[in-house]
Amino acid sequence: MSDIIQVLPEHVANQIAAGEVVQRPASALKEFLENSIDAGSSKIDVVAKDGGKLLLQITDNGCGMSFTDARMAFERHATSKIRKAEDLFNILTMGFRGEALASIASVAQVELKTRRHEDELGTQIIIEGSNIIKHEVCSCPVGTTFVIKNLFYNIPARRNFLKTLNIEYGHILDEFTRVAMAHPEVEMNLYHNDLLVHKLPKGNLKQRIVSLCGNSFKEKLLHFGEETNYVTIDGFVGKPDTAKKKRGDQFFFVNKRFIKHPFFHHAISAAYDDIIPTGHHPSYFINITIDPKNIDVNIHPTKTEIKFDDEKTIYGFLKASVRQVIGQFHLSPTLEFEMNDTFNNLPFDKERPIIEPKIHINPDYNPFERQASSYIPKTQNVQTSYNDKHEKPSHSLFEQQRIIEIEEPKNIQTTIEHTISEEKESKDFIQISDKYIVSNVKSGLMVIDKTAALQRIYYEKLVHSYENKQPLCQQLIFPETLTFIEKDYIIIDELWDDIKKVGFDIENFGQNAIIIHGTPPDCNNDDLSEIFDEFIEQHKTTYSTLKSASRDIVLKSSALRLAARKNNRMNKHEIEHFIDTLFNCNEPYLSPMGKQVMKIINIEELANKFE
Repeated sequence: MSDIIQVLPEHVANQIAAGEVVQRPASALKEFLENSIDAGSSKIDVVAKDGGKLLLQITDNGCGMSFTDARMAFERHATSKIRKAEDLFNILTMGFRGEALASIASVAQVELKTRRHEDELGTQIIIEGSNIIKHEVCSCPVGTTFVIKNLFYNIPARRNFLKTLNIEYGHILDEFTRVAMAHPEVEMNLYHNDLLVHKLPKGNLKQRIVSLCGNSFKEKLLHFGEETNYVTIDGFVGKPDTAKKKRGDQFFFVNKRFIKHPFFHHAISAAYDDIIPTGHHPSYFINITIDPKNIDVNIHPTKTEIKFDDEKTIYGFLKASVRQVIGQFHLSPTLEFEMNDTFNNLPFDKERPIIEPKIHINPDYNPFERQASSYIPKTQNVQTSYNDKHEKPSHSLFEQQRIIEIEEPKNIQTTIEHTISEEKESKDFIQISDKYIVSNVKSGLMVIDKTAALQRIYYEKLVHSYENKQPLCQQLIFPETLTFIEKDYIIIDELWDDIKKVGFDIENFGQNAIIIHGTPPDCNNDDLSEIFDEFIEQHKTTYSTLKSASRDIVLKSSALRLAARKNNRMNKHEIEHFIDTLFNCNEPYLSPMGKQVMKIINIEELANKFE
């Protein structure tokens, strides 16, 4: 049998590596932006077309590369930052493994122009699918310009997996925002389809946050910092009253490298316990500075995950620091140990002498002596009832107590009978805590979750209006204006037609803003911002390539919001109408989110509760 193991060709190995490093245009953008930061750039311009699928261009004014280095940069595992294995634990730069450029050049058409400060002429390299087409001297400004065209042009199957223009553009905005947020000292500009999206001058972190997230953040941020021998934590958190249901404005950086860390996210969330509503999320922009020897950044191809040697310590610092800044700004309950002025304003004269109270005792009093006492009036009704039966009343203290204890169960029985009669009047429907409706059925008890049932009712009502193209809309007396960050506005633009079909009368106002002229009849105008946030959050978490996906996002989000607002106590007639409407639905047993609407508790289950 002949040998079957062989070494892969270089271009095939690069394409396999590209599968780990380059998933979409935004992945390539991340690598080039990090290289520009490592080159000491003070200004970076990014140009994208068609969500980066057609073109990505990154221009910086960094240190540039020599003629030889420009060529070597495209070799696999060629790097200027690692010389020995121990250097992996002393990394303060963004890129270091030397795989990105080789991987990108294997699946795209790449052009590089670069020049150092000390050189009069620069270098130009053109590569297509790992093949060097041109490598020559050229005239160009100091710095580096990378142009990436037609990503995955030579791997059609991979290109077909790319999403729509708006989705890919949203990922480009994500990567641009993460790098820009971590490096406010660098001027950065973003253009998409020849339009200027972001123009970010040099500044501090707060200015960068406001530029990227909107002017509304000026009054929302609380600065905090904590410095120890082990770690330094610095950044901003949002005020509790600005927490939202969407998770978009949450950034962790370690040594100015963006990371995702659920454990540290839990620390921030724990600091806001009992301060923000359930299901809401605070905003935070936090940089952790730590000795690189205490972390390992080489555990994930995209380097968005990092291992720490002592996560619990950092967790404690984060939670305590955030909790402290909230307390300093009087945004959470605090203990006050100051003197209460109430005791300084007593109703009597402070100088009046204090007289010791005296207790008077009657030594001749006999509690067992059979004579009329002050307790008789308390059992007068009992005495009368016994006299009607010609029985001799007893006035002893113990017999009085026994008679009262016998009478009490009659009151309890009366209450139970009254409850049963009320239940019969309401046709056996009982409300529990305004959350559940319970009814007696042959096999036991039927329990209906009101929230899930309302979601189903509103969802089917919205579907009917949507499919019949007859959305009900009530005009607002005063139109409402909502402004979004660029990425969120892209989502609203994608859902635009479906939002209008459920009853919203909206108009584009420019600069990522919309005007709302009308809403569905059951919509509360005070919740408009939260409704559109719900659209955005649902799109981020449930989007798929199905044609009906955007429709379902809008319909389900609207149903959830309407159900949450209408979930209040019902009278008898409202309950009857509610039950009839529910069972007239096409799918009364499940909410639009797949949650069970009702459950039958049989007699055996009830009996087991009393064993």
